[in-house]
Amino acid sequence: MKEDSARLSPGPESARRGISGRGFPSATARSGRVGGLDGLRTLAVLMVIVYHVDSGLLPGGSVAVDVFFTISGFVITRLLLAEYARTGGLDLLGFYRRRWLRLVPALLVVCAVCAVLELTTSLWSFDSSWEAAGLAALFVVNIVRAAQPGTYSDLTGPLGHTWSLGVEEQFYFLWPLLLLVLLRWLRARTVLICTAVLCALPVLWRWLLWNPDAAHRIYNGTDTRADQLLAGALVAVVLARLRADDPRLRWLRTWAGRLALPALGTLLLIARYVPITGHVGWWTPVWYTVGFLAVAVVSATLVAGLELRQDGRLSRLLAVAPLAWVGRNLSYGMYLWHYPVVRLLASLGVEQGRLAATLVLTFVMALLSYVLVEEPLMRRGRKSRPKAASPQTR
Repeated sequence: MKEDSARLSPGPESARRGISGRGFPSATARSGRVGGLDGLRTLAVLMVIVYHVDSGLLPGGSVAVDVFFTISGFVITRLLLAEYARTGGLDLLGFYRRRWLRLVPALLVVCAVCAVLELTTSLWSFDSSWEAAGLAALFVVNIVRAAQPGTYSDLTGPLGHTWSLGVEEQFYFLWPLLLLVLLRWLRARTVLICTAVLCALPVLWRWLLWNPDAAHRIYNGTDTRADQLLAGALVAVVLARLRADDPRLRWLRTWAGRLALPALGTLLLIARYVPITGHVGWWTPVWYTVGFLAVAVVSATLVAGLELRQDGRLSRLLAVAPLAWVGRNLSYGMYLWHYPVVRLLASLGVEQGRLAATLVLTFVMALLSYVLVEEPLMRRGRKSRPKAASPQTR
């Protein structure tokens, strides 16, 4: 079946609005890469690596995963809206195929390496790698971890960090379907309102779920972390709705540009001083209920600032070629490989220079993954894609 045959046609409401923009006049104007966001990815993955090597340096370093969620929700929704504005439908099969090519092969390589290390070595950190590989390949590590009320078991072993991939993939599966329904049957303004309402619902759900034994359930659940992805989606919907000459867009550009640097500073302060995981008294229930949304708002402000003020100082700083290139091409591979590398070095008893060794080895493995696995498959996917399809921003 050709990809075009899977494209769903617009509903009656879309037809009445006409072809031009379909209620999202700026959707196609903002579908390219943003260098500042790529640089932000690099910064975020470095924070995660430092946190996993030595949490004492960045007690709140896991906030970088929250940033990844918001960036991801923004980028994916922006691409979907651009496609809808051009064609009046969404090629869902093509979307899922591109996500599979982008994410799964590189993940399977990491899973295979961990499984082989379990079979061929006595390294304690790779025990249960076969089970962990199966869970990671199915994107259900987050579900397993959510069901563990006490200390995490070692069932997910060196692939425990793929819980965040589970959250994202489950969101990627559900959100395009829901967005398509909204786009087909509601006005564009109502789609925006519905997205905003959806952002608020996980906060109420976390509040109802909260008790100390539910911390893992809340931290790992797609339903309980969806507001962080939807915050990025909301930014994409808002920007797609506003015409280039809309005074509200000028207002947003001004204030998002002014607040981008304070937003980044707030996230860095959280990473440095605010312990997020583990029970730390009264702060824990606050963070696990409203804190996730607060970080999502800060992250969304930063994303909007980098998108709207690409000529700003912060955008130019984060878009410096090495930072942007790593974020664009290696950040996913670095995230995949860093945790197995951390556990490998721990098993080998490496103490001196472990952070530097982790960074170097992770970079090397991510580069190999990009050159040998990711880029060849993505190139093949680009060649087989219809010319009318939208570019796949990673």
